[in-house]
Amino acid sequence: MTDSPRRRLVLPGQYGPLFDDGGPMVVVEAREFFTARPVHWAKAHLWLSALRHRVRELGDRADHVQVLRLEDVLAGHDDLEVVDPPSRTLRAQVRQHGVTVLPSRGFITSEEDFGAWARGRGGRFLMESFYEQVRRREGWLMDGTAPVGGVFSHDADNRQPPPRGATTLGLPGPWSPTEDEVDDEVRADLDQWERDGLVQFVGRDDRRRFAVTADEARAALDDFLEVRLGDFGPYEDAVLTNDRTMAHSLLSVPLNLGVLDPRDAVTAAVRAYETGGAPIGSVEGFVRQVAGWRDYVWHLYWWLGDTYGAEASALGTQKDGARRDGPSGGSSLPRWWRELDSTEVDAVCLSTALDDARDHGWLHHIQRLMVLGNFSLQRGWDPVELTEWFTDVFVDGTDWVMPANIIGMSQHADGGVVATKPYAAGGRYIDKMTDHCGGCRFDPTKRLGEDACPFTAGYWAFLDRAEPALRSNTRMVRPLQQLRQMPDREQVVAQEAARLMP
Repeated sequence: MTDSPRRRLVLPGQYGPLFDDGGPMVVVEAREFFTARPVHWAKAHLWLSALRHRVRELGDRADHVQVLRLEDVLAGHDDLEVVDPPSRTLRAQVRQHGVTVLPSRGFITSEEDFGAWARGRGGRFLMESFYEQVRRREGWLMDGTAPVGGVFSHDADNRQPPPRGATTLGLPGPWSPTEDEVDDEVRADLDQWERDGLVQFVGRDDRRRFAVTADEARAALDDFLEVRLGDFGPYEDAVLTNDRTMAHSLLSVPLNLGVLDPRDAVTAAVRAYETGGAPIGSVEGFVRQVAGWRDYVWHLYWWLGDTYGAEASALGTQKDGARRDGPSGGSSLPRWWRELDSTEVDAVCLSTALDDARDHGWLHHIQRLMVLGNFSLQRGWDPVELTEWFTDVFVDGTDWVMPANIIGMSQHADGGVVATKPYAAGGRYIDKMTDHCGGCRFDPTKRLGEDACPFTAGYWAFLDRAEPALRSNTRMVRPLQQLRQMPDREQVVAQEAARLMP
């Protein structure tokens, strides 16, 4: 007589075959996954659709459990196992109830391998050195011991502005799924939950634009490799108002849902280079995003621990009174920001980003980092609260992906653990990399006056506030020297302190 196999818990981020070893599955749909904080409507739809599509795929092997809390499933069951969940909260819950825990999956570098690398760094982490180690270990884009093309990163060549005079890159629209009866059911349930006051959403309902099953993810990957990968590298930092996706892959959602194995995505991209389907700069840029940065922030989430960012504060001391209980009554984030309301915003780059986030719950990384993140950094908003906002508003937002991205990289609120300098820039950068400024009432070259760009003026006001904290940063020596030589420094700071809206 043999023991019955343990039942495999399926939790958020584990909705693909990678998390299935063939035994009985318990797919947990806990209402608390959607009610902890207000989330974007499109995000709730995607994640619930992925869950229910997985139930349909598994058929008789799946026990679809609909409960209020995960605790309702864990209590009193001793036959459960789980692939280690992708959040501290979920990991604590399954361990508290004695669930058998298997090593985590869905990433290219194991937690053990990252730990071995990190322990040898003396507390100083650089993504570039981690990424180089991954490339060497896996043999991706390597010619013996040397990187193909002579360098590990082609980032310096992948910063082209959008083509002059273009309104789009001229590429076919990205692959998009066809909604089915599962999506109809999900939308009806979300509508009912909202009417009953059980959930609160931000943003607008959108047709499903992202893959939520393994088959759909493969189709999305194939489409990216064939249609957009070649243009991805040169234009990965460029923004056009009328080309929302540009040449980006749109694969972050299926990756974070667990329906696309990142190793499959990387090997397919490498194969495209090897067969002449895409240039080295584009392929390397994609590999760096998936095998480098994505894995890196996942491992930092665990390595840095639950105290990382817990007490993070805005860089420098606030001079305009903004604080956690500031301009929006209990929040450092203004109402229009939290509610994705661009009607009070005149800056075209910012209103465009807010509108796209409202309508779709997705922006590519430059809009997140150099428009939304840059604006927040300049105004000294609470980085912990901002991290929660990014997690809730973006369809690919997870507990593990945002802390290093927002607290560390975007807001530089960790003292330089993740990034070597703040990602702050004035309007000239936005003017170079986007087509927004030509139709904007603000002038990116001006820092004083009615038409002074809030990013340009905000940049100098930010440096004024953060100067004491940045004096020892060698990468900030020149900007701080320029600040000290500004004849209108005090006027710019006073103007930005008084400016209520962008």
